[in-house]
Amino acid sequence: MAQKPSIPKGTRDFGPVETARRGYIFSTIRSVFELFGFAPIETPSIENLSTLMGKYGEEGDKLLFKILNSGEWARALESETVTADASARLTSKVSEKGLRYDLTVPFARFVVQHRNELTLPFKRYQIQPVWRADRPQKGRYREFYQCDADMVGSDSLINEVELLQMIDEVFARLGIRITIKLNNRKVLAGIAETIGEPDRLTDITVAIDKIDKIGLDNVRAELIERGLTDSAVERLVPFLTISGDTGERLAALRDALAGSETGLLGVAELQMVIDTVTNLGMRADVELDVSLARGLNYYTGTIIEVKARDVEIGSISGGGRYDNLTGVFGMPGLSGVGISFGADRIYDVLTALDLFPADVTPAPTVMFANFGEKEARAAMGMMKQLRAAGIPCEIYPDAAKMKKQMAYADSRHIPYVAIVGESEAAEGKLTLKDMTTGTQTLLTPAEAVNITK
Repeated sequence: MAQKPSIPKGTRDFGPVETARRGYIFSTIRSVFELFGFAPIETPSIENLSTLMGKYGEEGDKLLFKILNSGEWARALESETVTADASARLTSKVSEKGLRYDLTVPFARFVVQHRNELTLPFKRYQIQPVWRADRPQKGRYREFYQCDADMVGSDSLINEVELLQMIDEVFARLGIRITIKLNNRKVLAGIAETIGEPDRLTDITVAIDKIDKIGLDNVRAELIERGLTDSAVERLVPFLTISGDTGERLAALRDALAGSETGLLGVAELQMVIDTVTNLGMRADVELDVSLARGLNYYTGTIIEVKARDVEIGSISGGGRYDNLTGVFGMPGLSGVGISFGADRIYDVLTALDLFPADVTPAPTVMFANFGEKEARAAMGMMKQLRAAGIPCEIYPDAAKMKKQMAYADSRHIPYVAIVGESEAAEGKLTLKDMTTGTQTLLTPAEAVNITK
């Protein structure tokens, strides 16, 4: 007996309805990207491992999908023994390429590689799949789409303001109520300085980024486990428990970081961004979250995370400022800032809240019934007129019983069925049945266009 086919864990098939709904998400995001002046690019699914490795931290490197070299790669191993200790050394001999982990690092590679062709500042958007060898769970997949927008070549905080407005516009169009959380890596660096642990910034950010998941007590335990002293952890806790509205939190941070030039610079950047978007008007809630760290090591300034207010799920968008990413590819000093929308989680939120528009469907507007060869020819002539007017339509391919044809139209939620029998064909008309009301009207093709368009 043949084995039942399956797909790898963490991946999914998408049927016509899911694909149409995903297309709605992509087109909504794309339209906002272009509204703000971003231009599209695409990069390969496969990148050299030398491009990807070392850009996401130790944990990120472990989640890279590596591609086995083609040809007789085993000969390159010679007499090497494949053991756990030797696995890292053997990777380069077995695999030289990998699937991209995100769109930001490939974008940095793109900018450096095409630097002579680009006009700076350069604003690009990219909507493509990425892959991570993560443990599959609800809202977390091994293959998923990212929808990124980045600007490089400008230090201006106007770019952060523009990105926040884009986030606000995308989710307003989708009908999702959101909270935008903001922080700044300079603030986190200032906190590390203030508590006497300036060299422990990575340990601190990795731990406090989990506070919503594991709670403050477990974060304290993890920080001590990572080597911070008890006194340093106790000095850190007040920063993580700052309360009040955003203005009061900024004031408290400014006082607490009075001895850190870096920290105060981060507070000033946050103040400018928050004041500007507030004055411009935002439908989303915008709040300062001192515990927001985002795990990726390349962020250097503003960091952004977006949460859906009406569904319990992880972040549905995020991003931030990165000043040094292109430096690893030989182009130092080029600042960038960007955001990424998680299309798969957005899909889950729209599904949970029943927010997909009713007309987001792969079905045509009109199905022509088939009564035989002569009638079908007449129907296809009328279909050509409807299609020329932009009306999606199809003809049932077989002259089956009417009940079967109607059941097909009903199962696909086709709103209209056109009946072209012998008498209709003779008059050059069609009988249009509204599948919702059941009413039938004899019409010319032009009149049918006006009703169905």
